[in-house]
Amino acid sequence: MLMSTMPLPQPLVADDAIDADLALAQRAACADVSAFEQLYRRHHRRVHGVIVRLVGQAGARAEDLTQEAFVRAWQALPTFRFESAVTTWLHRLAVNTALMELRARRSRPWHEEDDALDAAATFDTASHAMLGRDLEQAVATLPPRARAVLVLHDVEGWTHEAIATELDMAVGSSKAQLHRARGLLRTRLGGEA
Repeated sequence: MLMSTMPLPQPLVADDAIDADLALAQRAACADVSAFEQLYRRHHRRVHGVIVRLVGQAGARAEDLTQEAFVRAWQALPTFRFESAVTTWLHRLAVNTALMELRARRSRPWHEEDDALDAAATFDTASHAMLGRDLEQAVATLPPRARAVLVLHDVEGWTHEAIATELDMAVGSSKAQLHRARGLLRTRLGGEA
């Protein structure tokens, strides 16, 4: 018996996932609820994670915003042009949902909320480290504006100009908030300030 020396083709997991998302989104765009439920199950955690990182609330509010992002996705699917990956499109919907939440909070002055969070998060940073706080938890304790700028810039890769536009602030304020967020993280994670 002769064995073939040609290697067997390897499955393209990433391409398979993209193709599966595309097929599900196309079916969901035609009002297939079960296809949309599958998209939801596949992407819920990622969408929720983006929202939590931006708004900093891992509780019921973040879950509400996640649901809101998926409601928007369901409503927008019939007009989705399939020019980007479904996962990219859902990610952008999550970011937009979180940014709309941050804009809605403008009725309260940022500095008051920042001061309250600063006061709540200033207990001994050594205790923070001993409790095993990781980076994600430290980011969640940042003041809202600093957290939003840090996540958009360092995690999502946005420019300061785009952040300034989305958060209605000057480019210099965006840069200052990023500097503030990084400094607070160093302090809270037990590093040098």
